[in-house]
Amino acid sequence: MKCNLFKLSLVSLLVWVPLAHTQDGKTPSASQPNIEITPRPKPGTPTPDSALDRRPDLRIDTTLVQIPVAVTEPMGRYVTGLDKENFKLLENNVEQEILSFSSEDVPMSVGLVFDTSGSMGPKIRRSQEAVRQFLKTANPEDEFFLVQFNDVAELTVPFTPETEDVQNRLTFAESKGRTALLDAVYLAMHEMKKARNPRRAILIISDGGDNSSRYTESEVKNAVRESDVQIYAIGIYEGIGARGRTPEEASGPGLLHDLAEQTGGRDFNVENLAELPDVAAKIGLELRHLYMLGFSPRNKDRDGKFRRIQVKLTKTAGLPPLTAKFKIGYYAPAQ
Repeated sequence: MKCNLFKLSLVSLLVWVPLAHTQDGKTPSASQPNIEITPRPKPGTPTPDSALDRRPDLRIDTTLVQIPVAVTEPMGRYVTGLDKENFKLLENNVEQEILSFSSEDVPMSVGLVFDTSGSMGPKIRRSQEAVRQFLKTANPEDEFFLVQFNDVAELTVPFTPETEDVQNRLTFAESKGRTALLDAVYLAMHEMKKARNPRRAILIISDGGDNSSRYTESEVKNAVRESDVQIYAIGIYEGIGARGRTPEEASGPGLLHDLAEQTGGRDFNVENLAELPDVAAKIGLELRHLYMLGFSPRNKDRDGKFRRIQVKLTKTAGLPPLTAKFKIGYYAPAQ
């Protein structure tokens, strides 16, 4: 087995790439990686947002379902360079034919959900830096919005391609009040209906659970399950043995984990504030190294039911055991 290791100056994280063979049978040199991220040109002025569609925001039409998949090796490095033949996709335990396959870095619509509650006081500056590092992984065709929350959730920056708008707004963030995390996630899911890119993700940065929302945990989880948005979360917590750990902080890790798990995203628990920027950059990197698998369901019933997805990786000689991370399922269209 041969591999290329890509060093990143932003984080001490390596991207693991199996070497492919060229048409003449030779392996590419170390200076010619088979996968790379190429910045896209700046797009023109975006068109005005369309009216909100209040139906579930599913990425499914009459023929094709798209499933984003992240693949890592045992050390946690992202694996690129795999082919369609390396994947096996099942819906409700029935194998599906993979009709489309890509691993390109495509435009994204991303929502940032930022906690400004009172307990975030000493964590605000590092959290702001985490957002800056995350935005450094952006490409010109990406768009972003910002939801800030304490007692209430507020959309403070609507969709914009300008990352500076988000950073400038966060510069004035003040820590006060309680934590309406669930309301903030619900608002972000609603705002995401205006996205112009098919690839969509939400990044939550918070230090605890919820103690001020109108929406219930069940309502928000149902909304998340019906959406086509990947959720990533950074939970900033005191250690388990900390005396000042509140009930909300104790429940926070479980809540963020459940929200991320349903969507094929990931959650990260951070106790050392110095690690925040690197964790945020790692999330940005993962979003740029996703495989997209498209299939037309063998089950053609338009029954509106939830269908569970499984993605398996075929064993390949010379490769270590690989792990696939993906959304657990989707809702079929209804009549």
